[in-house]
Amino acid sequence: MKSFLTPTFSAFPKPTPLALFSFASKSHPCNSTTFRHPSFLPLKPAIFSPKSSFLSMQNRGMHVELAPPSSTGEIHVIVGPMFSGKTTSLLRRIQSESSNGRSVALIKSNKDTRYGLDAIVTHDGVKLPCWALADLSSFRQKFGPDAYAQLDVIGIDEAQFFEDLYDFCRVAADRDGKTVIVAGLDGDYLRRSFGSVLDIIPLSDSVTKLTARCELCKKRAFFTLRKTEQKQTELIGGADVYMPVCRQHYVSGQVVIEAARTVLESQKDDCVSLA
Repeated sequence: MKSFLTPTFSAFPKPTPLALFSFASKSHPCNSTTFRHPSFLPLKPAIFSPKSSFLSMQNRGMHVELAPPSSTGEIHVIVGPMFSGKTTSLLRRIQSESSNGRSVALIKSNKDTRYGLDAIVTHDGVKLPCWALADLSSFRQKFGPDAYAQLDVIGIDEAQFFEDLYDFCRVAADRDGKTVIVAGLDGDYLRRSFGSVLDIIPLSDSVTKLTARCELCKKRAFFTLRKTEQKQTELIGGADVYMPVCRQHYVSGQVVIEAARTVLESQKDDCVSLA
């Protein structure tokens, strides 16, 4: 088995085959809707080589040389709120690819230091070694050109933190023939687009939208509610900062949080005036 990961993989449940429109059972903690490209086939891409032959095209006296595409890669996107199992799904896919004899590598943002920089860790404690990077454009050089040429699958976790996500995925799949599996938040705590995750959907072969369980009513949760008063978009945290909620409790929760902020700010103003 050829792999660039050397851990002992934890056992994952056998993945459910993806369908054009599939809704997981309500009894499962994470439901998903998967949209797949109808022509998707699990083909192993050939490695792009700069020495590949060229196609020549003559047109009105102009000679144009076009490099034929190497066997094309794939891009698969996994999105959802926090605690919906995005990282678990990513690691399951990576394990499956590695078990099938494909060489794999994992990347995460170096901004996420919750469990250290040398591993991707799920909320359940499953972990695999990874490359912690500030940007994706540095991966090929750090990994090594020769090793990168032999690489089949690239997994990216916490993808919302990479500003160069779109360009990296496009080049890796279209030019280099890699299979890229991306996991990240599609929206921030205000339900606005987060980073470049949504930008790569037009490039993707499949998009899987996961859901969690609302922490307040146990219904399907599509959104992430921030429990603290910090307002910056990037605030890394776990259950102490965020919780998954349904639409009803997201709206009501935002009202409560905003009211609490107003009270706190008024109290601060009163303290300043008294001083």
